[in-house]
Amino acid sequence: MAAGCNHAASASQTAATPAPFTTPPMLSGAPDVATLVAKVKPAVVNITTTRNVKLSNMSGMQMVPNIPGFEEFFGRNFGGQPQQEEPGRTLHEQALGTGILVDALGHVVTNAHVIDGADVVKVKLSDDREFRAKVIGKDTRLDVAVLKLENAPRDLPYASLGSSDATRVGEYVVAIGNPFGLGDTVTMGIVSAKGRSIGAGPYDDFIQTDASINPGNSGGPLFDLHGQVIGINTAINPQGKGIGFAIPIDEVKAELPQLIASGHVSRGQLGVMIQGMDEGIAKALGMDRPHGALVEAVNAGGPGQKAGLQAGDVITSVDGQDVRHSSDLPRMIASHAPGTSVKLGVFRDRHPVQLDAKLGTLSEEQAKSDATGDDSSAMPQASALGIALRDEGGHAVVERVAPNSPADGKLQPGDVIEQVGRTPVASASAALGALRAAPTSQPVLLKVRRGDQSQFIAIERN
Repeated sequence: MAAGCNHAASASQTAATPAPFTTPPMLSGAPDVATLVAKVKPAVVNITTTRNVKLSNMSGMQMVPNIPGFEEFFGRNFGGQPQQEEPGRTLHEQALGTGILVDALGHVVTNAHVIDGADVVKVKLSDDREFRAKVIGKDTRLDVAVLKLENAPRDLPYASLGSSDATRVGEYVVAIGNPFGLGDTVTMGIVSAKGRSIGAGPYDDFIQTDASINPGNSGGPLFDLHGQVIGINTAINPQGKGIGFAIPIDEVKAELPQLIASGHVSRGQLGVMIQGMDEGIAKALGMDRPHGALVEAVNAGGPGQKAGLQAGDVITSVDGQDVRHSSDLPRMIASHAPGTSVKLGVFRDRHPVQLDAKLGTLSEEQAKSDATGDDSSAMPQASALGIALRDEGGHAVVERVAPNSPADGKLQPGDVIEQVGRTPVASASAALGALRAAPTSQPVLLKVRRGDQSQFIAIERN
């Protein structure tokens, strides 16, 4: 009987237990990283560079990152203790990085900063074979370089290049590199974000990952679980753990043929200066939301002027592709070859228009024009914005800004007002007349030159 009672109690307890969760998990199992690594690791190479530096009055070298708040993986940390060297002697600096073989001919993709200034470049394969390599092309804007192994054998392994555009946030990724010279180090994480801008250059569009990456990983590959390269690791944030950045492989693939064939990349140029949009500027222009790239200035005789672009236009699309942020436009234009014709979607005078532009060639240095004027002046005049203007050299110049006025924090003494709305002004009286004529129901849009830079500013009037 005791056994029967115990059985009854057990059945009662079982009936009260909730049914198990039967929906299949979204992730059916852990990825087989070991098999993936065995497949792709032979294509990952370690890079050692040597640079000959004639010493002056210094006892060591230290790298200064050129991205504020960020560090390159290729840290230029040289082993051993600092030694006192006599001025005039030559020091042979060695530094480490990573690369990836991309074809059977011995072409290696890495970061441009990995081989910057190197006199000798050596590449070591995972099977310990070592080759000297020649730099055959580099693009410092995107931070990509291509090496070619000297006397490359015919049995070289190489990686498959995937699609960064098709890669989704949250996907697993694997990084393989040469951190701190340890070589063949594997880390795993996910794609944390895409389209990140970190202030590294005009074509910021990084993949962010939490896969652990350290100095020496620079130039190394970021693989997806198909074993395809979806990024080239290039920067880390030293203030945050698990924050690394990789160049999207689609951008690398787009310029790889040019780098191999000619050693450099030719990019299209529109010939305009742009600035970002905000709520105030969008409202002043009659847009429902801030998007696109606001044209500050159009280079005389450039592709933009020939296409009919004007200061104050907002470029909202290129060949039907939406320009969400102003930072998107340089990358979108540069992805086209010089001489290419593109269709620009433009918002002008509260209406969309379409323009055809034939792109020019982007040069490394863009010309800057300086405006000068006489030292003549006129009596200051107050405006509804809380500013006093004076005439100076054929310009309307801000002389004073009243505290707590609509212009406070927007304008400052010395600013030159070049346009009110879309109306150019060349005197204080012309500027004030244009301000009085502007609708009071919306912010007033000013084109203002400060120093040698011009930008649009929207000011809400009280």
